[in-house]
Amino acid sequence: MNKIEHCLAGILLLCFTTVALATDDAPALYQQYCAACHSKDRLGAQGPALLPQNLKRLRKKQAFHVISQGRPATQMQGFGNKLQPAQIQSLVDYIYTPLKHMPKWDLAAIRASQIVQHRAGSLPDKPKFQADIDNLFMVVETGDHHATLLDGDTFESIIRVPTRFAVHGGPKWAEGGRYIYFLSRDGWVSKFDVYNLTWVAEIRAGINARNLAVSADGRYIMVANYLPHTLVLLDSANLNPVRVIPAADEKGQTSRVSAVYSAPPRHSFIAAFKDMPELWEISYPEKTAVSLSFDIRKLKLKGVLDDFFLTQDYKRILGSTRGGGTQVIDLDSGRDIARLDLPGLPHLSSAITWKRNGTRVLATPNIRKSEIAIIDTNTWKIIKRIPTKGPGFFMRSHENSPYAWTDVFFGPNRDLMHVIDKQTLEIVKTLKPAPGKTSAHVEFTKDGRYALLSIWDMDGAIVVYDANTLKEVKRIPMVKPSGKYNVHNKLTRSEGTSH
Repeated sequence: MNKIEHCLAGILLLCFTTVALATDDAPALYQQYCAACHSKDRLGAQGPALLPQNLKRLRKKQAFHVISQGRPATQMQGFGNKLQPAQIQSLVDYIYTPLKHMPKWDLAAIRASQIVQHRAGSLPDKPKFQADIDNLFMVVETGDHHATLLDGDTFESIIRVPTRFAVHGGPKWAEGGRYIYFLSRDGWVSKFDVYNLTWVAEIRAGINARNLAVSADGRYIMVANYLPHTLVLLDSANLNPVRVIPAADEKGQTSRVSAVYSAPPRHSFIAAFKDMPELWEISYPEKTAVSLSFDIRKLKLKGVLDDFFLTQDYKRILGSTRGGGTQVIDLDSGRDIARLDLPGLPHLSSAITWKRNGTRVLATPNIRKSEIAIIDTNTWKIIKRIPTKGPGFFMRSHENSPYAWTDVFFGPNRDLMHVIDKQTLEIVKTLKPAPGKTSAHVEFTKDGRYALLSIWDMDGAIVVYDANTLKEVKRIPMVKPSGKYNVHNKLTRSEGTSH
């Protein structure tokens, strides 16, 4: 078993010693049974961090079952025959209790976590397989923590590999599809060499991470953290840590980082924050630069940004907050230039744009309202609100497609997928690929000819549709596939996909 396989084998919730403990004191139980795999401070080690922020996708009832029964094919054995139900419940309650103090995860801790399986430049520069690299997809299967590299021409799997526990936030392609970077909720950044079909480096950049971004030239990675309140800059070659940037205002008040995105034309990263009304632009040096300065430009806002969208030219940001209100910020001037009436919670990081009647429009789903809002990006006026069968999460299209696809992610109609004509702004068809199972996250092949849809279920699938006729072409069984990411669409910053 190699290093990464050894780590992945211990990713499940609890790892216990086999010595019974008489007391029902939760901290003592934890130290006796759990600390060896998850660290004495619950921050994670071989197994993931056991903190409420990291366990949001696991209900307490499920956690109880895992402790009692274990999980197959992992180091997590069941202890229902050794611990009393009250003891198990006390452990469940304990791991869902927030820490009393902000945990530390500094440069030294990040550096100590680094794993390099293959140093940069040590592997061949030619792919081990025959396929159009530009039309590859990486599919994240959250059901059993794997990822599948899919050929976008044949729709056949090239390889299926185990990932870290709870990968999220969307893996990012770089260097023409040679590499792809994954981020787990536990803050593990994992670099995969697509040409050689192997993991090459890993590092833990935080305790609870939000997302990551890769610079346009592929040299730098920026990680946004919830815990601790930091942004972490990595050198992409071997994932060496470069800098930990505290997410704090001028008074020293710290904040969770909402998200960080790359702004390629600006040679910068853009970061927003959950707990302070600021937007940061962090510039990175060009390849020819002698100095490695990373200047931070801090813009003061009228409200915090929980979610935001960067326009196609990367000159403006549309941002929203859970407290209500949507604002448009001009990045060059730093000014708030418009306000929009978008009640509920528009999911702007899934918004898309296209050309209609000579102007570029923006369309966004809404997590709390059953509608798609269509916005004129010249006037920042709402053109139309398209009623849907429920609140949605993802929206996708392609330059070569006449349609935009949007899910009904929340509520009883989660098995539906609406298809909208981009010119008439009418729903032309509503698909139900798998009755009773959630349909979500469409991504297109590089030419826009086919649309790939996820069935978010343990007994799930990728459903391939002809993007013009809307007829099903193929169904590929997978284990709760969430997102799928096409090399061409991501690296060319397609108007039909999130960036």
